Amino acid sequence: QVQLVESGGGLVQAGGSLRLSCVVSGGAFRNYHMAWFRQAPGKEREFVVSIMRYGGGIFYGNSVKGRFTGSRDSAESTVYLQMDSLQPEDTAVYYCAAGMGVITSTIRIAAAYDHWGQGTQVTVSS
Repeated sequence: QVQLVESGGGLVQAGGSLRLSCVVSGGAFRNYHMAWFRQAPGKEREFVVSIMRYGGGIFYGNSVKGRFTGSRDSAESTVYLQMDSLQPEDTAVYYCAAGMGVITSTIRIAAAYDHWGQGTQVTVSS
């Protein structure tokens, strides 16, 4: 059974940085398209970044482009989200997701991903 475990969330001041990690176990990490989503209270889950398998590219949501960086390490079965220039509107629970059947046209759709982590809270104070 595939499991995803996020870590690295916390409280940070506006303008600061955080690095999230997501360790994948129970499956062939290299075969999964990986992504980060986030969900703020009372809002829908929002696409943050997709890191495609086999070097298929990295795609960002408009609200984080230029500030966040997604990456993956196959040797560690881990996907990362480096978040810089954080703003209060970035406050949310951040989720790691994995899917095999994701295609370019569906990378921003949460339902395209098969497996999810439990989430990690990121809070940015003003």
